[in-house]
Amino acid sequence: MRYIEPHAHMVSRTTDDYQAMLTAGCAAVCEPAFWAGFDRGTPEAFYNYFLQLTEYEPARAAKFGLPHYTWLCINPKEAEDPILAREVISFIPDFIDKPNVLGIGEIGLNKNSRNELKVLEWHIELAAELDQLILVHTPHLEDKLKGTKLILDALKAHPKIKPDRVIIDHVEEHTVDIVLDRGFWAGMTLYPESKCTPARAIDILENYGTEKIWMNSACDWGISVPLAVPRTALEAKARGYNRRWIDKVIFQNPVNFMKQCKKFKKPDA
Repeated sequence: MRYIEPHAHMVSRTTDDYQAMLTAGCAAVCEPAFWAGFDRGTPEAFYNYFLQLTEYEPARAAKFGLPHYTWLCINPKEAEDPILAREVISFIPDFIDKPNVLGIGEIGLNKNSRNELKVLEWHIELAAELDQLILVHTPHLEDKLKGTKLILDALKAHPKIKPDRVIIDHVEEHTVDIVLDRGFWAGMTLYPESKCTPARAIDILENYGTEKIWMNSACDWGISVPLAVPRTALEAKARGYNRRWIDKVIFQNPVNFMKQCKKFKKPDA
């Protein structure tokens, strides 16, 4: 099978993971800016991280013939310090024209705090100013529904933001409907211990359809599986879904969203 991994934090993974993904049919990988497993306390740390995402990581992926794309931001887990956030956001335009940068992300909320919301609004304004796609992180567990509503309101409040150029990631059963109903794309993150299991993800697709929705592994610093997308495709196959149905979700849908950025090239896979 062919698939695109649209949200994977490859800086936290080994080169063996790249090889395994390629063997499983991965045709491209996209890496949003994220938390490093610890809080970075200086703008310089973020600057170097952006260099890693735009120079080193695509070169590492290229050794395995895998196109690597990225998104840039200060992640909501580190957005409590508005002074730091403002400085980091100020140099994102220096990187936005790099050939593998698709847009601004993963922005959003973590604890739904006032500072996080302010930093989210700054990112939204930057994306509107630079005409960039947006990838959004939604909070975990009991904060998810409230945080998702706050995020959607902030996006809808900006007159230049078009919902079909924004993907709201980490949706679950209680948030996917409000995301899709308001015209945004929805992303399901497949984790073994939280977010969506393969079975839950296919249940969601059965209930809400396959339009404007994708699946990703995230595969970050915690317990996670880089091959979660192809494994979930096998769950769909076991339920009787055909190759065309599966291909739409794991390949065509990510392509259709990301090709809105001219720098994204549809893989030949």
